Amino acid sequence: QVQLVESGGGLVQPGGSLRLSCAVSGFTISSWAMSWYRQAPGKERELVATITSVGITTNYADSVKGRFTISRDNAKNTVYLQMNSLKPEDTAVYYCKVVGSSWGGQGTQVTVSS
Repeated sequence: QVQLVESGGGLVQPGGSLRLSCAVSGFTISSWAMSWYRQAPGKERELVATITSVGITTNYADSVKGRFTISRDNAKNTVYLQMNSLKPEDTAVYYCKVVGSSWGGQGTQVTVSS
């Protein structure tokens, strides 16, 4: 059974940082690109960042470029999203997903508020 479990979300003040993790079990991610998405209340799901299977290439939404960094540890079967300089508009549920598949997690809530 494939499971993706996101963690690391929480409440943070504007300008703060969080590091999200996506631990994958039942499936080896090393040959697959991985993505982080987010969905804010009342808005459509947005692609935040993608990383290729060996981590050489990354892509980001314009809204997070220069602030967020996606990375992976294939040995740990885990993908990360380092989020710095957080803004209130980053508030959303963040999900990880295996690119090209229907496999995704349940999400972790990130709230940026003073």
